[in-house]
Amino acid sequence: MDTDVLVIGGGNAALCAALMAREAGARVLLLESAPRAWRGGNSAHTRNLRCMHDAPQDVLVEAYPEEEYWQDLLKVTGGITNEHLARMVIRASSTCRHWMRQHGVHFQPPLSGALHVARTNAFFMGGGKALVNAYYRSAEALGVEIRYESPVDRIDIDHGIFKAAYVNGQRITARSCVLAAGGFESNREWLREAWGQNARGEWPADNFIIRGTAFNKGVLLKHLLEDHQVDGIGDPTQAHMVAIDARAPLYDGGICTRIDCVSLGVVVNREAERFYDEGEDFWPKRYAIWGRLVAQQPGQIAYSIIDSKAIGRFMPPVFPGVKADSLPELAQKLGLNVDTFMRTLNTYNGACQVGQFDHTALDDCHTEGLAPAKTHWARPIDSGPFYGYALRPGVTFTYLGLETDDTAAVRFAGQPSRNLFVAGEMMAGNVLGKGYTAGVGMSIGTAFGRIAGRNAALAAAGKGAEHGAVKDEV
Repeated sequence: MDTDVLVIGGGNAALCAALMAREAGARVLLLESAPRAWRGGNSAHTRNLRCMHDAPQDVLVEAYPEEEYWQDLLKVTGGITNEHLARMVIRASSTCRHWMRQHGVHFQPPLSGALHVARTNAFFMGGGKALVNAYYRSAEALGVEIRYESPVDRIDIDHGIFKAAYVNGQRITARSCVLAAGGFESNREWLREAWGQNARGEWPADNFIIRGTAFNKGVLLKHLLEDHQVDGIGDPTQAHMVAIDARAPLYDGGICTRIDCVSLGVVVNREAERFYDEGEDFWPKRYAIWGRLVAQQPGQIAYSIIDSKAIGRFMPPVFPGVKADSLPELAQKLGLNVDTFMRTLNTYNGACQVGQFDHTALDDCHTEGLAPAKTHWARPIDSGPFYGYALRPGVTFTYLGLETDDTAAVRFAGQPSRNLFVAGEMMAGNVLGKGYTAGVGMSIGTAFGRIAGRNAALAAAGKGAEHGAVKDEV
């Protein structure tokens, strides 16, 4: 065999798997499709990890118990989640940081503009890029072999048993394998196929921007689902999809392209009409539904409108908003019908029932007699200057993936493979059927990356997989 454990992928989940397998004594080869400078996939764009904790822990304040975490996940997924696997991820998030620190990851308190997450999310010092670099340094020091610009386009499987992978025509054999190669969000043809053509004759996917890596083409995922009939899970149109600045680059814009002022104002579509409750819940629990909402609007574009009262209450985006001294002027600058825009804004302003405004709580500022309602943080938009941000759907990662269990094994007709495992975005659909809440993707990748790595090392040694999350002492 060329190696004991082959890890396909180069982001957080893949690195966690490689480190765990190497710590267990296995020879490990990691294949990253991107060049070294772009290594780490979407993990390089992350900021934090959602963590369960029953009491204050260094950078985490107060408590965030298992049941609250579960209820938050249940709410955003609408119940489309595997509770057993989800709770396993939640529990694993309470103890993994000790292991992460051992591999060079440092944590810091959240920035003041990171709303509502000081209690729930542990932030990486230096962000996701620093985390990825720390893991790569640790992997190299431990003797993990790393190859860049090594995309895997197909693998050999015999009756559910992994045999080999092919990279640029080269056949690489291994005793076991971990699949952690991401989703298919940067495959425009597959996105078009998944989303199809809408009733307006539009192809919505043509207007999607990819927040993350350009290297997640889903080639291996499609090969597994179509050629090997691996058990799949998830809706191909479901994704971590955020409303981002329409001026963002096509790929790798990352966190700085997000527009975080949605809950402080109103959002209108191309027809200058509102279409959803901007104040439904705290922004970290709702930001990832807005990409899909915008994708369903004409032209896949919308506009976040705020006034001067909102300035300083959200993390400013990298590009300044369109600024105007009056609302009609703002509508003109945004290319919106002025009469419809003013009717929408006047109706909203007249419906606002202003109580005690508090953007750190689910306050009592709401609308009455308005559809859709704004249930919190509703204040008239009446204090110039006014600002508008054009929004497009920004896809972070897709949820279509491979079904698994608490051993992280890939399944064939319901039967788990003895030596093929999956982690990260390629199996996140088991936990995330739809929706998202900040930091949970890193929780899933860390938990299942470590499980997959442990069990791949056991399989390489001729032993059976262990069930359940990896436990660490804090």
